Amino acid sequence: MIKAKDVISRVQPHQEVWSEVVVSGEMPVVDVLPRLLDAPGRIVGVEEDGERMGVIDQTSLLEGLGRMIPARDDSSLVTVECVPADYSASRLSHAVEDSDAHIVDLWTAPAENGKIRVTLRVRRSDPTSTIHNLERYGYEVVDSSGVGNQDVEIAFERLLALNTLLNV
Repeated sequence: MIKAKDVISRVQPHQEVWSEVVVSGEMPVVDVLPRLLDAPGRIVGVEEDGERMGVIDQTSLLEGLGRMIPARDDSSLVTVECVPADYSASRLSHAVEDSDAHIVDLWTAPAENGKIRVTLRVRRSDPTSTIHNLERYGYEVVDSSGVGNQDVEIAFERLLALNTLLNV
């Protein structure tokens, strides 16, 4: 897990840039995000053992979050919705494996109208056969996209979108 001390922008001794909001160098970087959004000037100080290590700004945080996302040139995302009674990670896995693919990641979240929304990162650049099998197993596919993290333009667009989100 990437920690705050791994994404700091080093403060030079002659610089007076610091922040009222200070976090530990051991804090996970995902826990730094809410503090950064609330901090004046969107800068968070990082200290370890009472010593200033540096600051985290939006740029350094984006770079750190970018390192957390594993590069996959052969995966795609498929999002399905189902009623809670039909949710089964094992059944989803069988549907994906029947399309000669494997689940890399799986996220669940509540959806509107009482359903569960499940996003799957699948080891297959073209999700068409996986979508077909998920539908055959009775899941409602609501979104899908091929993912090519080696495509520099897509990665750049994602970082820009995340930067825009942080500026909100």
